[in-house]
This record gives sequence, C-alpha cells and structure tokens, in this order.
Amino acid sequence: MITTTMSTTLSTTTASSSTVDTPIGPFTALVAADGAVLGSGWTADTDELIPQIAPSLRPAEVRGLRDLGPVTEAVHAYHRGELAAIDGIPVRQRSGPFLEHAWEVLRGVTPGEPITYTRFAELSGRPDAVRAAAAACAANAAALFVPCHRVRRIGGALGGFRWGLDVKRWLIGHESLRPGCG
Repeated sequence: MITTTMSTTLSTTTASSSTVDTPIGPFTALVAADGAVLGSGWTADTDELIPQIAPSLRPAEVRGLRDLGPVTEAVHAYHRGELAAIDGIPVRQRSGPFLEHAWEVLRGVTPGEPITYTRFAELSGRPDAVRAAAAACAANAAALFVPCHRVRRIGGALGGFRWGLDVKRWLIGHESLRPGCG
C-alpha cells in the first residue's frame, strides 16, 4: 500500500522530531503535525535532515519528542524484521512531477528484491533517464519510508547512499533475510 502524499498545498510551520536507537545507529524522523514524514535518516542530528526537505515544506520550528506514535512504532518494527511496517506511514515530499512519481515508485519496490537504477528509470516511466532516477534517490529526504536503499547499480554494486554504504548494505541484507515480507 502506497500512502505517499507528495504535492499538496499544506505548509508546515511546526514539526516534531524523535531519534531512536537502531541496530545500525540512531535514526531520526521529522514529522508534520498531521503525521506525514518530512525527513528521516540514520543520524541523531535533526539539522542534517532539514536541508533535504523541500523549502516549501521546511518547518519554521521543530520540537523534539520522545515518541512519534505510528512513525516510531514503524521504525522499531522494521528493524525487528517487520518490513511492511513502513508501508502505511504517510510521506510528504515536494519537487517536480518526475521526482514525485519516482518516489512513489520506490515505495512499491519489494523488500528483498532490489532493482537497478536502469530498472528504476523504466518503472518511473523514463527508461532513458537513468541519471534522473539516481537523482531521485539522492534527493529523497525520507529515507527508509521511501526506500531508495533498494536501488543498486547494474552488476550488484551498491551505488551511493546519503547515510553511508554500511547502512545500505545492512538494510539490503536485513531485507534479503525475509523475502516476501514487503
């Protein structure tokens, strides 16, 4: 189930953040008042996430919380092996039509079945735009919830990942242990 909300007219003035410990380090999520993830990644520093969020969605104020309810629950469940736990979490990102569509496509990539950047470009409707597909991964502000880690280079090389190749390797390995859980 894809519940991404991309181009909306909602503006975010206040957001909440929370950092939780995971097997691969601290994970922080920044969430709008309505529960949509604006930014997330394997960092304990909210300031690392804010520049990745589209300017029109950047919160003016961020309040730190201990728990973000369903988002925190989904992060813990995913890391315990319940890979589908992240699927129902709404995400809000804003960009051009291709990137927004590409991010939705990423949410449909099955855990344990990584795809190549070439295949990602095809699924996104622009088979000749492999660089644009890679740029969609690089511009993704909502790591984990928009699983850009599920995209590899042809031949199986990992490619890049904002949160480091060790994190990407762990995520792909974690998901490959539970095929069909997506």
